[in-house]
Amino acid sequence: MLRRGQMGIGYTEEEVAEMRHSLEEQLKKNQEEMEKMNNSWQQRLKEAEAQNKLKLEEERQEQERMKSVPHLWNLHEDPALTGMVTHFIIPGKSKVGTLKGTEILLSGLSILPDHAVIYNKDGVVNVRPNADARLLVNGDEVRSDKMLRHNDRVLFGHNHLYVLHHPQDLAKQLREGRSVEKPTYDAAQQEIAQHLGLIGITGNRSKNRTQDDLLLEEELVQVLPHVNQANAISQELEKRVHFDIILVAPQARGLSEGRAEVCVKLVDCISGNEWVWSKNKFTNRKYMMAEMYEHYMEGQTDWDASCKDKDPFWEASDTEVPIGTVHVYLQSLAYVIELDETLAITDFRGAEQGYLHVAVVPCDDQGLERREDFLENPQEMIGKELHFKIKILSAKNLPTKIRTCFCKYKVYLDDKSTMTHESLQTGETHDINHQHLFTFNPVTKQFLSYLTNSSVVIEVWGKQERGSGEQGSLLPSSSTEPLSSARSSASDVVGANGHITVAFVIF
Repeated sequence: MLRRGQMGIGYTEEEVAEMRHSLEEQLKKNQEEMEKMNNSWQQRLKEAEAQNKLKLEEERQEQERMKSVPHLWNLHEDPALTGMVTHFIIPGKSKVGTLKGTEILLSGLSILPDHAVIYNKDGVVNVRPNADARLLVNGDEVRSDKMLRHNDRVLFGHNHLYVLHHPQDLAKQLREGRSVEKPTYDAAQQEIAQHLGLIGITGNRSKNRTQDDLLLEEELVQVLPHVNQANAISQELEKRVHFDIILVAPQARGLSEGRAEVCVKLVDCISGNEWVWSKNKFTNRKYMMAEMYEHYMEGQTDWDASCKDKDPFWEASDTEVPIGTVHVYLQSLAYVIELDETLAITDFRGAEQGYLHVAVVPCDDQGLERREDFLENPQEMIGKELHFKIKILSAKNLPTKIRTCFCKYKVYLDDKSTMTHESLQTGETHDINHQHLFTFNPVTKQFLSYLTNSSVVIEVWGKQERGSGEQGSLLPSSSTEPLSSARSSASDVVGANGHITVAFVIF
């Protein structure tokens, strides 16, 4: 039986009332917090809606403003990023550069603090670059005042490519019945390449260019901006190297036919040493250069690679480099007659880089030379066996920076190259003293045609003298992989002001 004033399970009435009051207070507090959270969420939702409305209104006003005010909009390699940046050209004067407070604020490679000035007076837009500033309009370099028209392409430095939208000029062109097409990034880059002489360099300047011609020009247009950027990074980081676009002809690669390859030549501005990069190698290294430049701009103290092997601008001087090629015609073999000549070694420019003493000697299956047996009619050779030696005796008058050299070549359907040993220089001569015995049994019509119409392309390679970059100076030379040279070249010459001139040698 419970005592008076006592509830079940040992709680008194006072204790139960106190617990009930505590629970009611907690429920009330939770309800207030829920209402507060709901009100806060509603408030945040209203604020977000207000911000969205404000943003939409700003975008609407900007769109309306773009219909009447001249402005620059960006071109980008990625179409999704094209048109994402807009700079209005207000009436009066608009400065372009990296200084704070500049009306058109840009940053990055080759952008000066006070890069250019754009004037908008009575609807007429002019641009004036400052001294040493790189500015291209429609692919052409501008050094003084230049009036801009609707859809003109403007390149500030090496990376900032814009198009002018001029509403009044657009309306005028439409009234005059002109066709107005929206520029693209690829078309703008092709325009720049054309002004630099890159379009039509294949030797076929007619409208009936082949598919190979078009593919080659497309590759050149793609590589050109990256070469410009690599040169700008090199100059800003004081690497003292620069890059050239070159074309590698198939004959210079040991091939009888095919199309030229776009490659990039690295030049050490101090030692004069050169290396040739494949397009893929250059692209990979260029991304590493861009990353290094980004670290430099962020102020990181370790932006410069402490290990040379990780520096995209460095290359060891003992890397094998192409010196040139020699074409040895084998027609004399069709008559079983010895050939013994000293032939010029030509580089990708067609310039002589020395001489190679070569002999092709008929012999028996033991390698004993035959100097008296010859044929008056090469057709008599079909079905018989032919043995001959190719001798590479020496190389003379190679460039002074070449300290060792070797040769490699293929005969007929060889998959792998025959290579000589590496020879050191003795005076003006590299004694190679190479000979290799070849046997063809029987001689076929196809092989006889090869002898009478084709040649063996001997590639001459070498290693350069140790450059100043090897001695621990501030000059690192650039990293590359060896590749055969070309018979057409483009030279990007970086002047004191950082401008680039591209010139091609075609033959």
